[in-house]
Amino acid sequence: MKKDIILCGVGGQGILSIATIIGEAATRAGVNLKQAEVHGMSQRGGDVQSNLRLSTGTIYSDLIPKGNCDMIISMEPMEALRYLPYLSKDGVVVTSNKPLVNVPNYPEEKELFAELSSLNHVVQLDIEEVAKDAGSVRSANVVLLGMAAKFLEIVSPEALRDAVATIFSKKGEQIVESNLKAFDMGANVH
Repeated sequence: MKKDIILCGVGGQGILSIATIIGEAATRAGVNLKQAEVHGMSQRGGDVQSNLRLSTGTIYSDLIPKGNCDMIISMEPMEALRYLPYLSKDGVVVTSNKPLVNVPNYPEEKELFAELSSLNHVVQLDIEEVAKDAGSVRSANVVLLGMAAKFLEIVSPEALRDAVATIFSKKGEQIVESNLKAFDMGANVH
């Protein structure tokens, strides 16, 4: 079994934290993993992207070929569209539906959502709003991970939830609890 994932967003949104959580869960489950990251101008709101390849077999490359990505997990809808050439025909897009307009030529929202809606398998949500309800807008990335958990298959939602607790444990019990709540709220999105 394998799962090729592209994680994408804008600097500061927590994309690399999602990769760390998935990596922790995969390592504990004995799943092989390779990762390649592009940080861009992450501190200035630039593109952040990570290729994350998980497999029960050998992984020979850390880069996902075009047309072979099983899932795009995106903190920002335009960034999800940027990586569509990599998505397989049966691939899933899990994305925030709240644009972060950080460039002057950002596409019109109507066009952006029309293109997303035309995809076969897309799940979108205002993750920041859900994160506020969970106790911290900073946990929007964990809401997104919760939404994606049911599509990962190679790593169970329970393993991901345990990894969330482990990764945030150094930040104190309150941070762990708000992130676990965010994960659960994302996982319960239908």
